[in-house]
Amino acid sequence: MLRSHTCGALNISNLGNDVTLSGWVQKSRDLGGMTFVDLRDRYGITQLVFNMESHEALCQEARKLGREFVIQVKGKVIERSSKNKKIPTGEIEIEVADLTILNAANTPPFTIEDDTDGGDDLRMKYRYLDLRRNPVRENMILRSKVAIETRKYLADQDFIEVETPVLIKSTPEGARDFVVPSRMNEGEFYALPQSPQTFKQLLMVSGFDKYFQIVKCFRDEDLRADRQPEFTQIDCEMSFVEQEDILNTFENLTRHLLKVVVNVELEDFPRMTFDEAMRDYGNDKPDIRFDMKLKDLNAQAQNKGFKVFDDAEQVLAINAKGCAGYTRKQLDKLTNWVKRPQIGAKGLIYVKCNEDGSFKSSVDKFFGQEDLAEWAKVTDAEAGDLILVLSGTANEVPKQMSELRLEMGEQLGLRDPKVFAPLWVVDFPLLEWDEETQRYHAMHHPFTSPKPEDLDKLDTAPGEVKANAYDMVLNGSEIGGGSIRIHDRDLQKLMFKHLGFTDEEAQEQFGFLMNAFEFGAPPHGGLAFGLDRLCALMGGSESIRDFIAFPKNNSGRDVMIDAPAKIDDTQLNELNLKLNP
Repeated sequence: MLRSHTCGALNISNLGNDVTLSGWVQKSRDLGGMTFVDLRDRYGITQLVFNMESHEALCQEARKLGREFVIQVKGKVIERSSKNKKIPTGEIEIEVADLTILNAANTPPFTIEDDTDGGDDLRMKYRYLDLRRNPVRENMILRSKVAIETRKYLADQDFIEVETPVLIKSTPEGARDFVVPSRMNEGEFYALPQSPQTFKQLLMVSGFDKYFQIVKCFRDEDLRADRQPEFTQIDCEMSFVEQEDILNTFENLTRHLLKVVVNVELEDFPRMTFDEAMRDYGNDKPDIRFDMKLKDLNAQAQNKGFKVFDDAEQVLAINAKGCAGYTRKQLDKLTNWVKRPQIGAKGLIYVKCNEDGSFKSSVDKFFGQEDLAEWAKVTDAEAGDLILVLSGTANEVPKQMSELRLEMGEQLGLRDPKVFAPLWVVDFPLLEWDEETQRYHAMHHPFTSPKPEDLDKLDTAPGEVKANAYDMVLNGSEIGGGSIRIHDRDLQKLMFKHLGFTDEEAQEQFGFLMNAFEFGAPPHGGLAFGLDRLCALMGGSESIRDFIAFPKNNSGRDVMIDAPAKIDDTQLNELNLKLNP
């Protein structure tokens, strides 16, 4: 070993010990008769001291060290005269007797400090340097702990870890596949898995009973802060279970992870139906760390001569508690915020609830004090509160109001990343209508089981059929989702029919699964957590990129290795691919 201790291990109890340390030069300070060097590794920082009087040549050599040089030193642990209580090694330093430069280094393009001067693009290009910084390394350690604790917990619950194929068959459902040309099978392609869904169901048919896998998945879709073209799932499946069994199992896993990794105790996991979530919060992954529910004002606001409301399909309001003191400048800023293309509202109506019981609104011309009092009653607004109102189509307004609610929660400090509010959203629709293709698509995937009591609606009212599907939501982000699966061939065939598959298409795409159902498929269901997103939430970040060692940028590029990249004609010919000139 090139070291006897790490740079975070030594303390006052090691005084007088002869030690060997190796690491990177964080910084150096030349004070004339003495040169001090901070030596860093992943475990911490230890101060080195070079004394001109006792080791002049060594001190001269130390003065030549640049940032990020890799060095080895040998010396004695002594007590520091100027102690640093902020670090574990702050009471000692190493009086160096021997110095070896293991590798010189160029000056890095940004400072390797907690608060760096490097922008996102620069740090992505030199990601291996960014990973040396404490915050990024700590994110990777947190991710490692989550993965290790997940394996330990599921293994203790008799789950078996099984690796499923990465080169599979492309299917028409879901997001776009990444495809891989086959050299040995001309004109044919593999796809990279968006999920191991069918394989884990086949493992249930195989009798494996409880399966899990921490697995890479791939989707060729537009990116944003919480999406990457390749991402990692904690993928699980269980046999002979009902929905409640799965919810209980993975509630307990989530409790375990938060307790062990970030020392947070979770108590309640409330349940909310999809319809309740859409009605009260405008989306299916509500942040329940704060209230501020959406309220319907159609009955109170329409047919009063205000054309904006009268022509709208829906008028929705929220109550921003204690915000009646918002200035005109603040309200104008909020109005411009909702009118951004990302939100798409045409405007914002407000009502201030004054301390004397009166109301001041932006629509006083159309609505009297009695009208506004009715609005306050519906929204539970009291003196000092601010009612915010949006109107428009029934498809758009709930989404717009949901975004406004989250923005107000942010402004009021109600979305503390250190507070964790989990939630199960259940009873999702089985199918959703797609205007572009003019047909129904599976809201989750084609293998989700409909609720038995809704089976008779598949032919008459397919949009009303509920699914045995559930999502786990944490702080307004979906961190996991799953369902009870179809395990009966005839029901699966019926499902494909309602999704627009002919018998031939269903057999071509999924015949292997339907055939397997003829050999004794048990009732089964499962769930997949998004590991990247779960880690980001536990680490208090909005971006999953912070918790991926080598992420892609928003264009899906790895700027460090410059991928994707062109391949040469020889490779194209081997793959029987010809690009258009």
